[in-house]
Amino acid sequence: MSDPGVATDLAEATEALRTPPQRGGGRTLGRRQRSVPYALLAPGGVYLLIGFLIPLAIVVYTSLQSGGLLDPNGFQFTWNWSNYTDSLTTYGSFYVRSVQYSGIATLAAIMLGYPMAYWIAFYGGRWKSTLFFLILLPFFVSFVIRTVQWKFILGDNGLIFGPLKDLGWLPDDFRVLATPLAVIWGITYNFLPFTVLPLYVALERIDKRLVEAAKDLYASKFEAFRKVVLPLSFPGVFAAVILTFVPATGDYVNSEVLGSPDTQMIGNVIQDKFLEQSNYPDAAAMSVILMLGMLVLALIYAKVLGTEDETLAAGASGG
Repeated sequence: MSDPGVATDLAEATEALRTPPQRGGGRTLGRRQRSVPYALLAPGGVYLLIGFLIPLAIVVYTSLQSGGLLDPNGFQFTWNWSNYTDSLTTYGSFYVRSVQYSGIATLAAIMLGYPMAYWIAFYGGRWKSTLFFLILLPFFVSFVIRTVQWKFILGDNGLIFGPLKDLGWLPDDFRVLATPLAVIWGITYNFLPFTVLPLYVALERIDKRLVEAAKDLYASKFEAFRKVVLPLSFPGVFAAVILTFVPATGDYVNSEVLGSPDTQMIGNVIQDKFLEQSNYPDAAAMSVILMLGMLVLALIYAKVLGTEDETLAAGASGG
């Protein structure tokens, strides 16, 4: 004969399973679950608000002011849109020069960085981390110090051109320093890590079996690279171009140290407006124009190239 206590416990357990949960507790649990993503995003959102959005709003607000430090009323917010038009008409050539220099430097950095990242990712073996660290090692030194050192290297009688002139291989009046080439050279060198890092990450994540499969299908090494490796590395190329081109356009150290007044970039003008002339509205307007210009160029580049792996791979295989 069965135990009555056991039967009672089984009946109560069955009834508990049939009884639906209380709605209030379910709503509380649901709200907690829905709030988790927002809680995780909160620290980053606060950081962006304090470190980016608020300063950006201040810059835009300053760009629409008029007056000066020596005026009785100082700077006043007057919706002065002429700061933008005057900046474009007066310093338009500096914007164009900045885009040209940074564009050439970005292309040069891609041409230098892609082979290095490719060789390390595919042939580095157990030395991958060491080789990659050696590429980044010089960039633990200060940005300004590295740029100044290039001034001595590229000098008229420096480490490179001095011996060549002594041997008679170069004329005495040959020079690279204080030319556009020196500025582009310095930008390329200083921003090379921003190019190599995303390229290496994109190439490292490629499944090497895809390359072997292409070779099994009678593709040559070049065809396997062109049809498999290169399309799959396009997201890295996209990131490398953005991370190199955008900060290089606003750079002013290389043109200041390695260039001349004829090679000044828009960053030099903004620096002079802020620190030397104390013309904050004009400097802020030029900064906003530069930021918007870089944003537009980046959006156009993203639209043309695309950022999704599947889209890139499909487009490349179709070509």
